[in-house]
Amino acid sequence: MISFSTLDIIILLSFFGALIIIGLIPGFRKKINDNEEYLLHGRKVGLILFILTNVSTWYGGILGVGEFTYRHGLLSWLTQGLPYYIFAIIFAFLFAQKIRNASLYTIPDKLALVYGKGVGIITSILIFILVSPAPYILMIGSLINLIFGFSLLWSLIIATFLSSAYLIRGGYKSDLYTDVLQFFIMFIGFVVIVYFSFKEIGGINFLVESLPENHLSITGGSSPFYLIVWFLIALWTFADPGFHQRCYAAKTGNTAKWGIIISVVFWILFDFLTTTTGLFARAVLPELENPVFAFPVYAEKVLGSGLKGIFYAALFATIISTSNSFLFISGTTFGKDLLLKSFDKKISDKKLVLYVKIGIICSGIIAVILSATIQSVINLWYLIGSFCIPGIILLIFGAYYEKFRVGNKVAFMEIITGSFTSIAWYFLRGYINSGYISIIEPMIVGLFAAGIIHLIGLILESSSLNKSNY
Repeated sequence: MISFSTLDIIILLSFFGALIIIGLIPGFRKKINDNEEYLLHGRKVGLILFILTNVSTWYGGILGVGEFTYRHGLLSWLTQGLPYYIFAIIFAFLFAQKIRNASLYTIPDKLALVYGKGVGIITSILIFILVSPAPYILMIGSLINLIFGFSLLWSLIIATFLSSAYLIRGGYKSDLYTDVLQFFIMFIGFVVIVYFSFKEIGGINFLVESLPENHLSITGGSSPFYLIVWFLIALWTFADPGFHQRCYAAKTGNTAKWGIIISVVFWILFDFLTTTTGLFARAVLPELENPVFAFPVYAEKVLGSGLKGIFYAALFATIISTSNSFLFISGTTFGKDLLLKSFDKKISDKKLVLYVKIGIICSGIIAVILSATIQSVINLWYLIGSFCIPGIILLIFGAYYEKFRVGNKVAFMEIITGSFTSIAWYFLRGYINSGYISIIEPMIVGLFAAGIIHLIGLILESSSLNKSNY
């Protein structure tokens, strides 16, 4: 069980208090009704601020990583780290400057501009699901439940409050300010636990002797299909609304490009810290009943009073920095891309800000419901990624590179087919007896279907262009 000293509690409550106060500062200093200021901090985010918020926001699934590393060892790094470095660097070179130069607000804005309103609305629905803060609200709620003993439902509600209270008034600037605080807290906490792990528990030899063989294998004994689907899920880097949002908010295209590249260096460092902590947790606690709590329960073993409070603050900081960003993006998508465009054609700054605030509240409520229903972080990530990415990933490439662009009707068919086939395959494959067919992941099926349609669309566009030249 988890036990806390008065000092640990004081450290945690101080962190929560600082988080809320820092988050509320922008809203109290100035009431923000200008949509560009509220949604993107006036498109003036500099390099350092970009890096700090990009690092802390991108890396939020800390309990999920703890669970994954505890169960599978180094496979966690191969699936949750490496593919994201690769795709982030590709994104930086291929998309960052183009996105900033577009001067839009969201991915649905761009796809609606290129492929028409129908594709824009469907993209809005998929993006709204894709950036659901539910996995992160679940992690925060689980920690609150573990530490303070509140019921899971109340813990989820508190988690949503900690992630959203300041966003409603301060907008993106509040998100940025709180992310800066949380960047430093998350690194300090994990440096502390890794240092004391090596000092108090043992070194590399201890891990080699104590861990199952597969835990130190890079593939963890997993099937190629399983590895492929996690790499494909990492494709959501290109469709990640947070990346697009930060590029839109950057001062220049170069700020966005180099901000992402430098961020990768910090992700590699943080992944080393978290993977090492997860391996120590498995070695020291081989019979842990619920691996979701691998990090917090391990901290109970290795850290003393005060240090434990710092580490728990780091866990909260890592998760909240992502949950508040996802809540804001989800609220923006719901308010701006769904409510406003679907029901209100008169767009004013004040009305747009109001709709986004409504979206933040609705997103929080939906996140609580999803978290209470699907109580597995890994499953939430897996399902959301598998269902939402196939239909939009190729269209995003086409939106910024005309050679890969298809016509509006083909784009509409592609986005529907890609997502529908993923969902259908997920439910149907349980009835298929063939071992080879049943291991094919839903995302692979969805991407294949979307890819076929996209290829047909490119052929049709090429044929149409050739005819027009005669």
